[in-house]
Amino acid sequence: MNAVWKRGPARRPARRARRPRPLRPCATATLGAVAVLALTAAAPVPPGAREAGPAAHCAAGTRLSVPAAEHQVEACLDDLTTRGTLASGHTVQADWTGLTPAGLPAPGAAVPGVQIDGYFPDASTTNTHHGWNHDAQFVIRLPDRWNGGLVIAGAPGTRAQYANDRAIGDWVLARGYAFAATDKGNTGADFHRDGHAPGDAIAEWNTRVTQLTRAARAVAAHRYRQPVRRTLVTGLSNGGYLVRWQLENHPDLYDGGVDWEGALWRTDGPNLLTFLPPALRAYPGYAAGGPAARSAHRALLDAGYPAGSEFLWPYYYQTYWDLTQRTYREELDPGYDGAQQAGTPFCAPGSPACDADYDYAARPADVRRAVAKIALTGRIGKPLISLQGTYDVLLPISRTGDTYARMVREAGRGALFRYYRVAGGSHVDGLFDAFPDRLRPLTPCHHSAFRALEGWLDGGRRPPSSHTVPLPRHADPAALVTDCPLTTG
Repeated sequence: MNAVWKRGPARRPARRARRPRPLRPCATATLGAVAVLALTAAAPVPPGAREAGPAAHCAAGTRLSVPAAEHQVEACLDDLTTRGTLASGHTVQADWTGLTPAGLPAPGAAVPGVQIDGYFPDASTTNTHHGWNHDAQFVIRLPDRWNGGLVIAGAPGTRAQYANDRAIGDWVLARGYAFAATDKGNTGADFHRDGHAPGDAIAEWNTRVTQLTRAARAVAAHRYRQPVRRTLVTGLSNGGYLVRWQLENHPDLYDGGVDWEGALWRTDGPNLLTFLPPALRAYPGYAAGGPAARSAHRALLDAGYPAGSEFLWPYYYQTYWDLTQRTYREELDPGYDGAQQAGTPFCAPGSPACDADYDYAARPADVRRAVAKIALTGRIGKPLISLQGTYDVLLPISRTGDTYARMVREAGRGALFRYYRVAGGSHVDGLFDAFPDRLRPLTPCHHSAFRALEGWLDGGRRPPSSHTVPLPRHADPAALVTDCPLTTG
C-alpha cells in the first residue's frame, strides 16, 4: 500500500461513560432501594448446583487470582445482577444503554456472589472506567449458587466490558451460570488507533476473548473447587462475530455458542466496507425526494437494505452508517484518506477521500491482507445458533447472516448449526420502544436460542430446523418483550 500506515497515541473515546464509584476490595455491597418496572422470578438453579454461602467468598484468606491479570479488585456482592450492581457501583449503565427494550423485565431475586474487575497487560488506554485508563478490562461474576457453567461474552460495537450486563448477564446469572465479559482490548470511536498495523485492533478482540475464557475457567475452578462443566460463548453485533471466530478457531475451549446479529468479515466480501458506501452515496438523494429519489431507493435495496425497513433508514444514516464506515475503514484501510484520521463525517460524494465513494474491490491487496487477519470461514467446531433480524439496517441480513449460514453449510458444518431469521428484528433492541408496532426485540429470542442450545447439549434435543421466525399479527408489544418461541407458526 503506497500510503504511509499511521497510528497515533490512543485518545479517549468520544463517548464518555459514567464511571462507577471506586471499587473496594472484598467489601460487601448492600442492595439499596432500586425502582423496577416489573419483576420476574429467577429461573430455578438446575439440579446439582453448588451453593457456597457468604463465608465461603467473604472470609479472609480466600482471595481469588485471575491468571495473567495485571490488576484486579474482588468484591463480595449481595446481588450480581444490574438491579444490585447499579446500586453498588459495579456496572456502568452507559455501556448497555439502548441495547435492550425499556420493557424488558428487571432481574428478579438477588444473585449474591463475587465480582472481580480488573485488566490484563495492555499498552492502550481508551477504556477510562474506574479511572484506570487501561484497556483489556474485564469483569468476572461468580454466583454463590452455581450450575457448573460459565458464559463468556465480548462487548458489542466499541463499548466496554459492562455492555452485556442487561441483555445477557442478568439472565444467565439468574440461571446459575458464572459470567465473564471483556472490553476486547480497545474501546470507543478511536479504537483504530490501537495496534501496529491495519487490522490489529480488531484482531486483538479475538485474542482478548480467548484470554478471558482461559482465565475465567481457571478462576471459576478455584472458586468452586471443581472444573467448569460447560463453557458457552455468546454476544451481539461485534460480540456475535467473536462467537463465530472462537468456535472456528478455539472450539476446544467451548461447548457451544449463540451468535446474535454478528458482523461478517470476508476477504472478498461482503463486509461492512462493501455495503455501507453505497448506502452513504444513495441515502441523501432518497431523503431529498424529487426525480432522483426512485433510483436512490433502488440503489439502497440493491446494497442489501430490505424493502419495508425504510422507516429505520434516517436513524441508521445519522447514527451508524457514516461513523461505522469511517472508523472501520480507517482500521483496515488507513491509506485511503492519507494523513487524515477516519475521514470526513457525512462528506459529499466526489469530495476528496470521501467514504461514500469508497470502493473496496478497487483497493490495494494490502487491504485484503488486513481483512484476512479477522476473516471468518464458517468452519465451526462446536454447536452454534445464530439469530438475526430481517430489519437489521446496520448489517443487512442478506449480506451477513444469510451469507454466514451459507458459509457454514459449504464448509460441511451444517449439522452443528441453526440459523433463525427473526422477522421485524432490528440491530439494536432500543429501537423497539420507538416502533413497537413494526419491530420485534431480539433479547427474548436470544433467551429462547440459549435454552435451545442447552437442550441440544444436555440431551441431544435438536433445536428446530433453521427458518424465519414470524412476527405474529397484531402482536402485543408487552408479550414481544418477554416471549419469542423459535417455531414456524
